[in-house]
Amino acid sequence: MIDLNHGSGLVYGGQSMALCDAPAVTARINAHVDAALVARNQQQRPRDYLGGSRIGEACGRKLVYEVAHAPKDAGRDFDGGILRIFDAGHQFETLSIRWLRQAGFDLRDRGADGEQFGFAAAGGKLRGHADGVIVAGPDVGIRWPSLWEHKALGQKSWTDLVKHGLRQSKPIYFAQVQLYMAYLELEVALLTALNRDTLALHHEAVPFDAAEAQRLSDRAVDILRAAESGELPPRIAAHSDFYLCRFCPYAARCWENAR
Repeated sequence: MIDLNHGSGLVYGGQSMALCDAPAVTARINAHVDAALVARNQQQRPRDYLGGSRIGEACGRKLVYEVAHAPKDAGRDFDGGILRIFDAGHQFETLSIRWLRQAGFDLRDRGADGEQFGFAAAGGKLRGHADGVIVAGPDVGIRWPSLWEHKALGQKSWTDLVKHGLRQSKPIYFAQVQLYMAYLELEVALLTALNRDTLALHHEAVPFDAAEAQRLSDRAVDILRAAESGELPPRIAAHSDFYLCRFCPYAARCWENAR
């Protein structure tokens, strides 16, 4: 039983237990939470296709490693902290959808079949799944329907996007919406960026660029062909200390036989 007359600890079964200090409890609980997230992530079936959200990645060799399911370098897989950010991003997206719908935007995040809007090309080896399509809404200077993509960003990344625009600030996201517009036959995309720290919203209308979409589609075919033939595109840099290489989960594998 709990003895309410003793504020310094708990009494259970006649034995007193001192309260643990908060940092120790925090570390122990977080270890369990993160371990569960990592275990769930490891159980997920790896993609058997090149995702349209990845085609804007600067390094073609990295994409080939991803498509070929090459093992990541030791200790470079997603940890619990990153996986929590991913999970939070899904919840923020749900909030943004609710807010936009309440504001009068007819935002559809599922088709009539109940599945996400998406596309498949190159025999199913290139695929993409859109966050949604806005089919109608208030007059805000955008012609509907519009592709809708959502990103939840930290303060620094969000500020950079607001300052420089999607194409310069987030080329991977820019490539994603261009490819999606091409295959979903839409002329404009609305990118909604939510600031994870302040919950501020930034919206950017991105027009379709047919030439860029074609270049990205051709690049996807090149990546898939390289992965199927076991070939590796040239490295993105001449030295392994290049900033993109330092953060790449395949860096050791990529540079192990470099001369």
